[in-house]
Amino acid sequence: MPGKKTIITTGLMVLLLLGCATQHKVEVAPVEIKPIHITIDVNIRVDRALDDFFGDIDKAAEKASEKTDGK
Repeated sequence: MPGKKTIITTGLMVLLLLGCATQHKVEVAPVEIKPIHITIDVNIRVDRALDDFFGDIDKAAEKASEKTDGK
């Protein structure tokens, strides 16, 4: 027959192990994805001015290459 000390020790060990056994329940709600509206302002004037500037340089380069090719 087990002694009183062994029964108490076994009982305390069982309580200790039951105290360590935890259970968590996590609920995840559905995620709603909404559309995003983005407004972008583009400075077209600067872009066109740069095209005109570099376009003039390209035209001058073409004329110069035509003159050198025509010799």
